[in-house]
Amino acid sequence: MASRHGIQVIPKKVKTDEVLEVGGDYILRRLILHNYYGEKTDILPIVQELNIYESIYNNAITGTLVIGDTKNQIARLKIQGLERLSFKVQTPGQTGLKDTIDFSEESGDPLHVYKITNRRMVSQNLMVYTIHFTSREFMRNLRVKVSKAYEGKLSSIVQNIISEKDGLDSRKKLYFEETGNADKIVMPNISPFQAIDLCTKRALPKYAGGVGYYFYETTKGFYFRSWENMCAHYGRIAKSPIQTFRYIPQNVNEHDNVKAEDQENPTITNLEAVESYKFMNTFHDTVAAQALGTYGHRVIAYNLYGKSYDTTDFHYHNEFNTTVHADFNDDDTSDNKPAVRGNPVDFDNNSVSDYPESLVTLMPTSQYVHGDAGGSFGTDISDDARLEGIRNAQMTQVAAGTSIKMIVKGQSYLQPGHIIDFNIRPVEEGKTSNEKKSYDPQYSGRYLITKIRHRVTKNDYKMVLEARKDSVREALPGPTIDNYHGIARNEHAQFQSLTDSNYANIAKGKGPLKYGL
Repeated sequence: MASRHGIQVIPKKVKTDEVLEVGGDYILRRLILHNYYGEKTDILPIVQELNIYESIYNNAITGTLVIGDTKNQIARLKIQGLERLSFKVQTPGQTGLKDTIDFSEESGDPLHVYKITNRRMVSQNLMVYTIHFTSREFMRNLRVKVSKAYEGKLSSIVQNIISEKDGLDSRKKLYFEETGNADKIVMPNISPFQAIDLCTKRALPKYAGGVGYYFYETTKGFYFRSWENMCAHYGRIAKSPIQTFRYIPQNVNEHDNVKAEDQENPTITNLEAVESYKFMNTFHDTVAAQALGTYGHRVIAYNLYGKSYDTTDFHYHNEFNTTVHADFNDDDTSDNKPAVRGNPVDFDNNSVSDYPESLVTLMPTSQYVHGDAGGSFGTDISDDARLEGIRNAQMTQVAAGTSIKMIVKGQSYLQPGHIIDFNIRPVEEGKTSNEKKSYDPQYSGRYLITKIRHRVTKNDYKMVLEARKDSVREALPGPTIDNYHGIARNEHAQFQSLTDSNYANIAKGKGPLKYGL
C-alpha cells in the first residue's frame, strides 16, 4: 500500500477506466482544494476518508473529508471556511454524466467548505481533522431571500426560483415532474428553499393521483418530483429496478441465489452482494401511523371567505389504490397490497381506517386571495380537505413504512429516488417459506432509495443505503373477517368500588394496598 509521510493514501485502484475488476474499485485521480485567494492544492495524498451524503429529505448534499495532516496544511493553506473542493469519482466502466459523481472545475460544480471539526493530535507528527463541505446552492440559500409573486404551474415556479439570478441562481440540472395544477403564490421574503417547500406541499402530479412533492439534491443534480414518479412512469408504468441486491450468508452457496446468466460473471455478483443489513422498521409503525393520520384522518377545511367549512374523512384502505406505491407493478394495478389489512381491531369491529378522529386537522383556506376562486391547491376549493388528507397520508405512509439500511459496494450511478430490488431468503429450514417460496414475500421486493452515504477510503468505495417501501410485495394472506377476534368478555365494563370493609382490611395489613390509597 502506498504511503506518504507515514500516512496511507487513496490509491489508483484500477488499470483502466473501462473495466471494473472488483466491486468497490473506483477512479479518483485528484482532490483539489481552492483557497480563498486562488491557490490550488491536490490534497488527495492526505485524505483518509471521503464521505458524501444525499437524501430525498434534504434540499442539498453535504459531505466530509477526514484529513491526516503531517505538514500543518490547515495553517499553510489558511483554511477558514471559504474554500472550494473539486473532484470526480466514478465506477470503472461507468463514464456517462449520470454515472459519475462530478464536482470538477471542468464539467461539474465544486463544493464549498464551511467548517472544520474534530481537530486533534494523534501523534507528535500527525494531526487529524474533519473538513465539512456542501453544495454552492446550500450556501446561496443562506444569503438571499425571495420576495415576489409567481403565477403558473408549480413546476414552472420552482424552475424560476432555482434559475433566477436573484434566487438560487443554480447552473445545475433540474429534473422535474410536471405538475397538473397552477396557482399564484406570493413569497414573503423567505429563502429559496423555503419558497420551493411551499410549492412541494401544494404540488399535484399531472399523471398521478397523489399530492405533494419532494425537492432534493443528489450528486447528479436537483429533483422536484412526487413519490409516485420515483416508483412509476406517468403513474401507471412501473419503473425497472436500477439494481438488484442479494444478501447471501457466508455458509450458503452464492450461486443458489443468483440468476443463471450472471453465475459466470463474478463482478455482477459482487456488486449485487449486500455485506450487511438491518431493518430500521420492519413494517408500518401502527402507533405512529395512527397518531399521524396515516390510516384515518378528519380534515376540516374552513373557508375564510365564504365563512363555511367542509369536513372530509380520509380512509386508508379505500384510497390505497388511487396512488402508486413502491411494490407497484404493471400487472396488478387493481390488486390491493397495503402494509396492514382492513380487519377489525376492536370490539366495535372497525379497522384502523375507520377512526377518522385519530387525527383531526383544521385547515384554513380561502378564495379570491389573488382574484380567483381556487383554494389552497389552486383547484376547486371543495377539494382542499380531500387533497390534504391524501397528502398527509402519502407522506406518513413512507415515514412509517418498512425501512432498511444496507452496506454494498460503491456504485457511482446510484442515487436517492432510484428503485432497487432486495432479495431476502426466508429463514425457514430448506430455504423456502411456509408457502414454498424462495424469497420472503413481505420484506423482499421493490424498495426506493431514500438516503445514500458514499464512503471512499484508501482501500475501497462502499455505500450505506437506506431504502423504504410503503406496501408489501404480495398481499398479506388470510381472509378479511367481519368480527373482532378478541378475548371473550362481558358486554360492558364492570365497576366495583372499595367498600368500607376493603379499607378495614387494608388498615389491618390484609389487603394489597397495605399503606392505604
